[in-house]
Amino acid sequence: MECNDNRCPVHHGINPRGIQLTGIVVSDKAKKTVIIEMDSASYMYKYERYLRKRSRVPAHNPDCINAKTGNVVNIAETRRLSKTKSFVVTGIIK
Repeated sequence: MECNDNRCPVHHGINPRGIQLTGIVVSDKAKKTVIIEMDSASYMYKYERYLRKRSRVPAHNPDCINAKTGNVVNIAETRRLSKTKSFVVTGIIK
């Protein structure tokens, strides 16, 4: 299969740089865009408990990778691709 997406980090000129993250795809409804959700825990000394935090990041989903809802993916920071997208999917883990 030939990749015609100019924003593909594997086959074309988008250079991933900066932060690389891993998360779960929670939405793939938008065209060529997926929403990645990442969970983290931070310890609160006052209450001696962990606080669960969740963040959502929109990322570009190239045609050749084509991540779906429920996939665990790697994303990498890149130049600004649109108003909200600054990340691109670089690969599927599961």
